[in-house]
Amino acid sequence: MNRTGAPTAPRPVSWGRLLGAELRWVLRRPRTWLMLVLLTAVPVLMAIGIVLSDRPRRSLLAEVTGNGLTLPVVALSILLTLLLPLVVAVAAADAIAGESQHGTLRGLLLAPVGRVRLVAMKSVGVLVVAALAVGLVTVAGLAAGWLMIGPPAVLGADGALLTMSGTTLSPSGALYRIVLVAAWTLVQLAAVGAVALAVSAWTEHPLVVLSSVLGGLILFGVLTSIPALEPLHPWLITTGWGAAADVLRDPVPAGELVRSTLVAAGYLAVGGAVLMVRMVRRDA
Repeated sequence: MNRTGAPTAPRPVSWGRLLGAELRWVLRRPRTWLMLVLLTAVPVLMAIGIVLSDRPRRSLLAEVTGNGLTLPVVALSILLTLLLPLVVAVAAADAIAGESQHGTLRGLLLAPVGRVRLVAMKSVGVLVVAALAVGLVTVAGLAAGWLMIGPPAVLGADGALLTMSGTTLSPSGALYRIVLVAAWTLVQLAAVGAVALAVSAWTEHPLVVLSSVLGGLILFGVLTSIPALEPLHPWLITTGWGAAADVLRDPVPAGELVRSTLVAAGYLAVGGAVLMVRMVRRDA
């Protein structure tokens, strides 16, 4: 109450408090860490398999044999096809649809938070999960590739990575390529997360979000394999996901990396716009 006896408006919650609460809620979920641990184990298992087996058949995986620093690039490229989007979709499904199902979203909509800040808070939570997933896979791939496989013996003391073009990269050059593909992968996952959050805002059932996002990615993969639909291919986000391997060439052919980044930015913009419109107009 103020001096005139009129009720005072509730004080808005600070950004720091909102983000802290969201991140604590996201990172305390056991399934979040279970998925992250399983993702981290993938490059380690890949390294063990390569060490114990003969040279893999002609494929991207064959580039890892005796060339350990290519492992994080290959691991990210393989996991981007399904498992990394799955982790992001689960986080987005829990962020809005999961809270709506449990009745906690209504309290957030009624609280003095603001719909725009609520959308930003949920988006940051999903982005943090995506960044953790990419970071853990990259670090695990670096460690497993260097310690278990090592650099090619033919490169000598100064070489760290043999590119698919036959050139040699120094440790700093190899690290730059790995960071580049990790950042590119995070952009792709941010686009998937934006679409997943948009779907999550329209339903109270997390499984609907998972089935929609993963079903859409599988459908895009099927459409990509149909030659008659080639004019549609550039607009499908999954079409450019093979560009991760381009960082293993010298010089790096930036065309497909840039094009796929722009496509991802388009999905990110559309998903973000749909999410914002839905949350602003949504009844508590």
